[in-house]
Amino acid sequence: MKLVVLISGRGSNLKAILDAQLPVEIAAVISNRPDAAGLDLARSHGIPALALDHRQHASRVDFDSALIEAIDRYQPELVVLAGYLRILTDGFVTHYAGRLMNIHPSLLPSFPGLDTHARALAAGVKIHGCTVHFVTPTLDHGPIILQAAVAVRSDDTPDTLAARVLAAEHHIYPKAIAWFAEGRLVEQSDGRVNLRDNDGSEQILFISGSPS
Repeated sequence: MKLVVLISGRGSNLKAILDAQLPVEIAAVISNRPDAAGLDLARSHGIPALALDHRQHASRVDFDSALIEAIDRYQPELVVLAGYLRILTDGFVTHYAGRLMNIHPSLLPSFPGLDTHARALAAGVKIHGCTVHFVTPTLDHGPIILQAAVAVRSDDTPDTLAARVLAAEHHIYPKAIAWFAEGRLVEQSDGRVNLRDNDGSEQILFISGSPS
């Protein structure tokens, strides 16, 4: 199975996907930022790495049209957002419906959008985490594939909590991609995603221990 990975930064989730040695071919890595360190990571693995600078396009629609053209040259079965920090247009999302995957640093539907770790701490939650989901036009509300929970500690800061959530992301994102490649993901008529031949227990992981 071929996939294209979209990044905006250092590519830590890209590295986790590479390290997992999944039964997939990463056909290309594309960034909207020419200076993204993840592009060098891709090149070091012999993967085509492209920079498509969003600042060189007149509108978000124009940029996403150019991005679709760049992606479709590789004819991927799956497009993976791995720290891709742009809101996608409805047209882009619709073009890749059912084969566009994202990871978000919260237990959706809680805390969509930005600053999730600070918001979780301000809300006083005891469990935080991350979510792999299919992308829909509604921001951070697509069908949930897999979640990982981490305990919120009494002495946590946004940075310490973010570090543990990021480690959980690196654990579950390759797993979700592997399930897609293996044809194990089944989207129900109600929009929920189930795992073929499983009762759903594999789709939630508890990464860290009890809160202190």
